[in-house]
Order: sequence, then C-alpha cells, then structure tokens
Amino acid sequence: MRPTPAGNGRGVMRAPLRWVLWDVKDTLLKVRASVGEQYCKEAERMGLKLSPVEVEAAFRQTYRHQSKKFPNYGISQGLDGQSWWMEVVRGTFSKCRVQDPALLNTMAQNLYHNFCNAENWEVMRRKHKNVFSDSEMALQRCSSLGLKLGVVSNFDRRLEEILRVCGLLSYFSFLITSEEAGTAKPSPVIFDLALQKCGVPAACVAHIGDHYEKDYVASRSVGIQGFLLDRHNTYGNSDVPIEHRLCSLEELPSRLQQHMN
Repeated sequence: MRPTPAGNGRGVMRAPLRWVLWDVKDTLLKVRASVGEQYCKEAERMGLKLSPVEVEAAFRQTYRHQSKKFPNYGISQGLDGQSWWMEVVRGTFSKCRVQDPALLNTMAQNLYHNFCNAENWEVMRRKHKNVFSDSEMALQRCSSLGLKLGVVSNFDRRLEEILRVCGLLSYFSFLITSEEAGTAKPSPVIFDLALQKCGVPAACVAHIGDHYEKDYVASRSVGIQGFLLDRHNTYGNSDVPIEHRLCSLEELPSRLQQHMN
C-alpha cells in the first residue's frame, strides 16, 4: 500500500524536506532548434536539400510509431537508446525519399552523437538570457538551502553528457534515466528507484517537472511532494492546486523552504 501523498490536507504530519528531484527536458533545458531544422542541417552536410516542415512531419509520424511499438527505447524488447533513435532517424529520412542505406546510417549516427553538443540546447541561465532564465538560479538556491538534488528523466543514457556540457551536472547527486532504469514516468517504479537513492521517506522529497501526468500526478502517487511547472498557464483551470503550481522556477526555492522545517 502506497503512502498518502504529502501535503494533501488530511492531517498527516509533514516531514521536513531533504531532497528535490528534477525533470530535465522542458524543465531545465530546451532543445534549441526544431527536429526538422536539426535533421535538415545534417542532411545538407550530406549534400541533400530537404524541407524542415516535411522532415518535422515525417519525424513526428515515425516517433509516434516507434514509441508505440517500442516504448521506453525498446529496453524490454532488447533494444537500447542508440539503436532506437537511429531507427527513428532512418525512418524519418526514408519518408522524405532518402533511400541509400549507408547514407541513412551515417546521418543517424551523426545526429545521435551530435545531440550531446551544448549548441543543440538552450541552457536556462540568466547570464545567457535564453528561453528559461531561471534554471541555474533555482538549482543554486536549492543547493544553498542545503537540499540535495537528483534527476528523474524519461531520457536515454546521453543525459549525463548533456548536463555536463551544459554546466549543470555538478548540481546533482544522482541521475536516473528511463533507459537505464528500464522503466519510464509515469510508472511509480522509477520514482521508487529514486527514493531508494535518496534514502529518506517520500514525504521528505519534492519533484518538479512540466508534465501533468508524468511528473505531477506520478510523483504525488508515491507520496512525493510534486510541483507542476506551468510556464504558460496551461493548467490554470485544472485540478492542480495553486500551491502546487509554478509559473517559473524562480518561485521554487521559497516554496520548498516552507517545507524544510
């Protein structure tokens, strides 16, 4: 039987907060260019001229099919993140009339590895004035409060290198990716793995992410204090209490400080 979610108003004594778990993509980092633009840039390097709009549409169709057929990078079906993504790339370009197997493999290899480059990501730092100006500040302030930080992300094993080249890796005590865990949010199993690493009760842990089901609902289902990052007021009329909703990561440290004693 799972614990009652923390802070649910049922009179359960609140435990002091000790850890903060973070989603990464679209919470701390954002891909700089669209998939269509990135793929077309690689195709151009190979001497091909493709339409970003057409490539983006082909990618979305291929990605949906691959995700449905092989969930979570096909880990339970004998695949890994690299082979999964390379098949997505090959399938995308094939839909755009690129048929040379050697060329498809080369572009798939290049795009898989190039995704780790810092220039492919918007790092949400004040000094860089990128799309999200609050990420590094929030990490710094949470750390200065004495909170330990970890990552729980539906991502492949490249995440550690991405965080390293973006200058954020040192903030985290551990990373759990869905590829390495073999399970993905919203499964409670990946949060249970994170709690084992934290070594404290769920009520002493918070989680912040931008996805209602995968981040907010899933974390609170295991007793973690889930917060939903809602930069565009998407969930203003939802059942998410205002005290669980953040318009910016700038709000997070003071919100967490209320739960530390």
